[in-house]
Amino acid sequence: MSVNFKNIHTVYFLGAGGIGMSALARYFKLEGKEVYGYDLHRTPLTEQLESEGIRIHYEDNPSLIPQDTGLVIYTPAIPADNKEMIYLKKSNIPMLKRAEVLGLLSEGYKTVAVAGTHGKTSITAMTSHLLVSTSIPVMAFIGGIALNFSSNFVHYPGAEIMVVEADEYDRSMLKLHPYLSLISSVSADHLDIYKDIDDLRNTFVRFANQTAQEGAVILNENVDIDGLQNNRILKYGTKSSGNGYASDVRVVNGKFTFALHFPDSEPVTVTMEVPGLHYVQNAVGAAMLAFQLGLSTKQIKAGLESFKGVERRFNFRIRTGDCIYIDDYAHHPEEIEATLEAARMLFPGKKMTVVFQPHLYSRTRDFAGDFGKALSLADHIILLPIYPAREKPIPGITSEYLLQKTEKPEKQLLEKEELYALLKETKPELLLTLGAGDIGMMTDKIEEILKLDLNGM
Repeated sequence: MSVNFKNIHTVYFLGAGGIGMSALARYFKLEGKEVYGYDLHRTPLTEQLESEGIRIHYEDNPSLIPQDTGLVIYTPAIPADNKEMIYLKKSNIPMLKRAEVLGLLSEGYKTVAVAGTHGKTSITAMTSHLLVSTSIPVMAFIGGIALNFSSNFVHYPGAEIMVVEADEYDRSMLKLHPYLSLISSVSADHLDIYKDIDDLRNTFVRFANQTAQEGAVILNENVDIDGLQNNRILKYGTKSSGNGYASDVRVVNGKFTFALHFPDSEPVTVTMEVPGLHYVQNAVGAAMLAFQLGLSTKQIKAGLESFKGVERRFNFRIRTGDCIYIDDYAHHPEEIEATLEAARMLFPGKKMTVVFQPHLYSRTRDFAGDFGKALSLADHIILLPIYPAREKPIPGITSEYLLQKTEKPEKQLLEKEELYALLKETKPELLLTLGAGDIGMMTDKIEEILKLDLNGM
């Protein structure tokens, strides 16, 4: 569908509170449009959007859609039986998926697209920060709240570069034709969309092959895909055979430090505020993109060291001698494993309690064994009920089923209110809350409970 955004006065978002949708809503508001939207739940993010002048309602009611709506942007996560979706499909109002809008917007920019089943949000945020920290104006759409910007949307006047997270869900990344593309990882996921891992790999290959020949495709050294057609394929990671790599990775004074290498450049030592071997890999990926865009190793070092992280990506909520509380978005077995290994490296002598809220029945079913193995890295495992998101229940697939796949004897299944009571009683010394559902809405109360105990109240 061909749409001239300049001629549209009112834009309506169906699923306005999604992390990708909200970034687009902010873009159109900045462009002077009247922006409205619907979402199922009020959240801190939707409240922030409302404070920015974006009008959102939480009732599935077609009569609340503005009569002068000129464009509807929707997320594929909206269920087919949503009344507003049914109404809008019968109307004559132009409708575009979020990915289609990103694709259209990217046509006017030198686009840097970051893809991968894990790591893409952090790399997108890091790359955006690296460019902005060297006074390069950018526009960026990030799949999380970047702490350096306190937003998932970045826009500086005169921007010629667009940094965008390329989402594999619903094959959204195929709407992009970037100048530089990066693939951080290709692991089985979204098997409700893809037939199998080969189908997923082939989609990543199609995405990479849409990269401009004068640009480059940048791959993590662990990505195993064939059929790439670009003239410049670059590798990054921790192996010295890569075009950019980290060496001498270690923990010094509670922070991850490494040497960053590029061809024909002296290595620089980088000390990161954000922890974990996975974050070291992400940092090298972002550095590779920045290096290709002309930044020096000195500029990259300064930018990486001033990067604050992304909300709910290994966020320290409490860090004292008596209690460590970390919150993370990890919802795939590989992400959980990377997060728990990072926590273990930083705090090797502490008993680790992990609270995990599984996300999606299908993902729980497809990776139950892998989840069990990853969670068993903890000393004490607590599972909350599965967060269904867009899905209907699958018979036999429950958190209790998943708990049976874990190997540690100290494990239990709790409701949310039961968790609060347990934390008051047990006073964990190293606590991690993990998941992509509404567990992120529980973190303030958990922090409050733990701090009350620390303060002796």
